[in-house]
Amino acid sequence: MRERSSVRDGTPPSSVSPVHHAGERATEVTNQTTKGSKACCFCLCCCCSCSCLTMRNTGNNNAKRDTNVELLNGDANETPTLEEIRSWAQSFDAVMKSARGRKKFREFLRSEYSEENLMFWMACEDLQKESNSASVEEKARLIYEDFISILSPKEVSLDSKVRETVNSNMMTPDIHTFDEAQQSIYILMHRDSFPRFINSKMFRNLMEAASSKES
Repeated sequence: MRERSSVRDGTPPSSVSPVHHAGERATEVTNQTTKGSKACCFCLCCCCSCSCLTMRNTGNNNAKRDTNVELLNGDANETPTLEEIRSWAQSFDAVMKSARGRKKFREFLRSEYSEENLMFWMACEDLQKESNSASVEEKARLIYEDFISILSPKEVSLDSKVRETVNSNMMTPDIHTFDEAQQSIYILMHRDSFPRFINSKMFRNLMEAASSKES
């Protein structure tokens, strides 16, 4: 009766074992994985296995990531004055607005293995200055890959709510995609890293060097 019903419905009865079907499905999945997906997506589940986040444009990634380093230059190679250093001790904003301040702060963060916080903040600053839509999407993808992906060694610490906001924004990335995350990391650096920076031996040595140079 079941065979007649199958024929009546236009579905031929199966004479292949379930194991054989499982093997075919496994082979099909393997072939699809080998070919690769052409779809573009952002990893909203935070597993970061999507090819568009981890593999696409690999050849250009290193060059584009150098932007973060360039952002910290400017007049950063010049020796900071004593007055400027004193202003850093009074204001985190003064540190972040100064290329020399960011450079010294970055050196301190590197010693604490938290340099990625400043690099993420600066990458967001660069994104906000971008006007080309294609470049915005590409830079947003790189920022996500470098600092949001849980597979990245430079992943920044974000709470689940902020991460969900970023994932939602990545559906249609724009220059404000990471605004909430950037603010969260700024507050983290201000409250956590900055007090240790201005009380560090490195900062005292910097102050003394500038003082002796000007005396």
